[in-house]
Amino acid sequence: MTTIKPKSPARFKLGRQSSLAPDSRTPTDTLTEDEDEEFAAAAAAGIVDPTIRLMYLANEGDIEGISKMLDSGTNVDYRDIDGRTALHVAACQGRTDVVELLLSRGAKVNSMDRWGSTPLADAVYYKNHDVIQLLEKHGAKPTIPPMHVLTDREVPEYEIHPSELDFSNSVKISKGTFHKASWRGIDVAVKTFGEEMFSDEDKMNAFRDELALLQKIRHPNVVQFLGAVTQSNPMMIVTEYLPKGDLRQYLDRKGSLMPAQAVKFALEIARGMNYLHEHKPEAIIHCDLEPPNILQDDSGHLKVADFGISKLLVVKKTDKKDRPITSLDSSWRYMAPEVYRNEEYDTKVDVFSFGLILQESTKVLTL
Repeated sequence: MTTIKPKSPARFKLGRQSSLAPDSRTPTDTLTEDEDEEFAAAAAAGIVDPTIRLMYLANEGDIEGISKMLDSGTNVDYRDIDGRTALHVAACQGRTDVVELLLSRGAKVNSMDRWGSTPLADAVYYKNHDVIQLLEKHGAKPTIPPMHVLTDREVPEYEIHPSELDFSNSVKISKGTFHKASWRGIDVAVKTFGEEMFSDEDKMNAFRDELALLQKIRHPNVVQFLGAVTQSNPMMIVTEYLPKGDLRQYLDRKGSLMPAQAVKFALEIARGMNYLHEHKPEAIIHCDLEPPNILQDDSGHLKVADFGISKLLVVKKTDKKDRPITSLDSSWRYMAPEVYRNEEYDTKVDVFSFGLILQESTKVLTL
């Protein structure tokens, strides 16, 4: 007799799917009679992957079957190819008794699938309130991204699926949380935002503002926005990758610039900033113009980058931060006094920073 060996890991396709997966919008709540009989026959023949069998039993609410599998040594945290566990499935289906059993057997309460969804996120999405309370009682933490939408039609056009980003050869670039990655065959820069986004309203608003700004701007001397990850955790902003690093690194290597090079760089920075300041209907104030935020492309041209604390200049022609900028947000060395004093300001604060950059770049020559 020939034994059919299942592929491993397999994918559990039955029942409700991950709350963050693109194909979860049209879930199948229960198996059809034919599917149920077919799966039962396969299970009896021993040709079902243990992962899938455990998830199937969780989907069906078979407490006895789950207990037997766990007693025989089956790993309670078995994952399918999407990183989902039996606890994910039980949370989706609202199987409170199964959730309680799996947790009592040591299931990881905050286990994430490939999209960043946890059992709690799934329970919240499918409005299984008893399961939500049980998971929270066992230490589950909310992980649904603040910008998560409920239907495919609401997903932003710029959305990038995290599986498209390859970090296998990732390296940290520039300052902050920027890393080099690969996306659709090209190198990109990825700015990653951690779980602090879920509880810090200021950081979440800054993320939304940066996204809104990046979608508005396109200029040869401004870094190009490519897309973002907003429907799974961690959230990310993806921009073009500029391989020659930033102006700070360049000045550290080369020292002060010769006059011709200084003028070339000054004009490129000025063109980028002028584009931002002349943006219609509102000007864009960078607020964080400093050498680490000025990047160099393959050809040696400079581009203004990192709009994490930038602001649109509203109609009244001056602006003021909702909260004071701190040294964690930016370097005070290049910041105009009115910004860190949290006073009203306009585009002139970028001119102040621009002047300091030029002075530093040419300081030896001007002595």
